[in-house]
Amino acid sequence: MTTPDHMNPITEDDIANYLANTPGFFERHAQLLASVQLTSPHGNRAVSLQERQAEMLRDKIKALEHRVMEMVRHGNENVVIADRLHRWTRNLMQVRASEALPATIVSELTAQFQVPQAAIKVWDVAPRYAGEAFATGVSDDAKTFASSLTQPYCGVDSGFEAVNWLDDTAMAMSLALIPLREGAVQSASRAFGMLVLASPDPQRFTAGMGTDFLERIAEVAAASLSRLRDA
Repeated sequence: MTTPDHMNPITEDDIANYLANTPGFFERHAQLLASVQLTSPHGNRAVSLQERQAEMLRDKIKALEHRVMEMVRHGNENVVIADRLHRWTRNLMQVRASEALPATIVSELTAQFQVPQAAIKVWDVAPRYAGEAFATGVSDDAKTFASSLTQPYCGVDSGFEAVNWLDDTAMAMSLALIPLREGAVQSASRAFGMLVLASPDPQRFTAGMGTDFLERIAEVAAASLSRLRDA
């Protein structure tokens, strides 16, 4: 039995499918394009199809402009960071006395990168440096923990011994604990030191943040500190 047409009214989907599959419709009825009125997204006024398309194009251009501005901003930030890293590395290379390296690493980090607090400990050093402050006061547990890190730890203090190396433990609301070892931070070699960065800002060092830059810092620091391990 055939269902009467009035029982199956034409739906919007039917119209959309017809227009999508009949590309010549608007060629035969070009006058319709000029009379089509749409609602503007910038108010309730009706606009022509051409004006609506222009608005959509302007919105796309604005979105692209925002993306470009964001890329420029990130690019400028990267240039600033690269410049600071360059100055920090240059100043380390100018240190003549090997025993002054740990203190220089810390002071230059706080100065160049606006890190509120930093501390460093180094072990397995040559005998003539064994009595230095940077080579004492580290437990075997802290050494084992440093060796277990294959990337910097970023987050809150969970009772880490290394926090006690800082001047003001109460202001260490977020931390970066960075192992120092020969070669890459991710290598399986034993750590011979650890660098601690701390901030009163809980969001400065957070779990899940990118650590590539911290790893580069650690590798440069470890390379310079190799002088302390030479007999």
